[in-house]
Amino acid sequence: MHLIYIAKKLRDALRLESAFTESGVDYAVETDNYVGGVLFRSERVGAFFYVLPEAAGAAREVMRLQGFRFDDLHPGEAR
Repeated sequence: MHLIYIAKKLRDALRLESAFTESGVDYAVETDNYVGGVLFRSERVGAFFYVLPEAAGAAREVMRLQGFRFDDLHPGEAR
């Protein structure tokens, strides 16, 4: 699976989930911890969205059309 997006807010996770479902993009989502903050770093919980590598292009297009901003993560690359 390819990590495509980390939703930091529930509102964004629900919106992306709806967009993927309506567009027929197969995806998996799970909660996990990430570190956030600049001055006061803390561990937070986000919704991690994964797609199969062959669906990454379609998933990015759906995200672009829905106004999501994202880093271009490559398979096996952690950020």
